Formats: sequence, C-alpha cells, structure tokens
Amino acid sequence: MQTMPEQDAATAASIAAAVDALTGRRIAILTGAGVSTDSGIPDYRGRGAPVRTPMTVEQFLASEDARRRYWVGSHLGWRVFAAADPNPGHRALATLESRGIASGIITQNVDGLHVRAGSRRVVELHGTMRRVFCTHCGQVFDRRDLAERVETDNPWISVPESVALGPDGDVLPESTAGFRIPACTVCGGMLKPDVVFFGEFIPAEKFREAEQLVRTSDALLIAGSSLVVNSGIRLLERARRRRLPIVIVNRGETRADRRATVKIDAGASDVLHTLAETLPPLS
Repeated sequence: MQTMPEQDAATAASIAAAVDALTGRRIAILTGAGVSTDSGIPDYRGRGAPVRTPMTVEQFLASEDARRRYWVGSHLGWRVFAAADPNPGHRALATLESRGIASGIITQNVDGLHVRAGSRRVVELHGTMRRVFCTHCGQVFDRRDLAERVETDNPWISVPESVALGPDGDVLPESTAGFRIPACTVCGGMLKPDVVFFGEFIPAEKFREAEQLVRTSDALLIAGSSLVVNSGIRLLERARRRRLPIVIVNRGETRADRRATVKIDAGASDVLHTLAETLPPLS
C-alpha cells in the first residue's frame, strides 16, 4: 500500500481506540459516499458537496422528458464516473477481507469501486451503475454496451472537458434536444439503471443479505457515511442490539455518533489504510 499522511494526535488516539475495539473480531463493513471522494466522486452531504436535484422514480417512470434528461446527464457523467479508480480506502478494505478480518462489505455506493478493488463479498444496497435492465421483460444489459449504443444513436453527443459530476455519476445537461432514449433491444421496453432511485425501496432480499452479514460478524465498521439514509441506521441498530463494537469513520458529524463505540473524525482513505496496516490477523 502507498504511504499515507501522518495523523494528528486526536486522530491517532481515536484509531488506537478503534484497533482495541476491533482486534480479534470479524468485522462487517458499511460504506457510504465518503469512501469514494478520493477517487474523484463527490460526496452527497459532506463539506463542499454539490447542490443536488435528484430525480425520483415517479418522475423517471412517468415522463419521457424526465427520462430523456436522465439518460443525457447519466451518459455524460458515466464516462467520467466509469474512469474513476479505487483509492487506498477501497484497497484497504479488500486487504482486510483477504486476511479474513472483514466478513464483507455493505455499500450504499453505486460506483462498483469495491468490486474493482478486489473485495469479493459486496452487498450493493442501492444497486450498481454497471447494469441496466428492461422494466418490461427484465433483460439485463452491461452499461458499457449501452453507452456505445447511446453514442451510435446520438453521434452529436460528447463529454465536455469539465463536468460537475454527481455522486451517482450524473451531470446536469445543458440541452436534451434531439436525444434518442435507449430502449430494450429485446422487446422495445423502457430501460432503467439497476440502482435505487429516490422514492424507491431497497430490495428486501438485498437488505436481508446485509442483515445476515452483520448478524454473522463480531463488530461493525462504518466508513464515509453520515447515516442520513435509514438503511444505514437500521443496520447500526442491529449491531447495537447485539452489543457489538461500532466504529464510525467520517469527516464531520453523523446521525449516530453518540451510539458509536469509537468515532473517528477523519478522511476514510487514511484511516482505513492505517487500520488495514495495524489490525492483527485473527487467531
């Protein structure tokens, strides 16, 4: 792993307390957008986060104009989003898993960077931008193939040199005029990215998988999430009821700081790298 910056005394003391709490335990990991900021993907709610006007699932399904706006913005952002690389935080978590310390990762992110970093057990609570599916027949498509089709059908479209990328790989397009919305090549039905839109529920089977990971672990490490989304709080509560150690790593306050065994107010990459270097293998 690459060398990380030195921590201040308060951060170092918090990390030492976290190591004490986590040593000898199998750890379930919950990650949010703050884990990916060092890969160039902005946070939803952190300091300096962009102003967001998220599209709801109702808007997407009901309005062709809304879908056109979504697919233009999503395509423009996708090329930048897909080019992002895993950062030291992602790689540190993959190392913890490979050493048997981490039982798996539950992520609220849709960027796929945990998978690309080498993590094997990843529960993507909010889905992934890697796939698109037909809402009519259920056919699944690789996003890379769809991107090529979008550019073939809309040869005028090009990614600007500088885009204000959103945390979900979206940008606000200047114009959507003339854009041909991609359709299912099997049945002609409506395509939707395999992500949970605002206004949608996390699939029950996904949340059960996340619960199972927490249930079979001895501690919970939360990194890069302000825990505003209720799914994160629900998983934290599952751990708290079992009296498991809970370590939160996040720059700034979260909804559950007072419920944590240890709170580390620092960037995720630095802290996760240090934990991966410091935590001893399970005996």
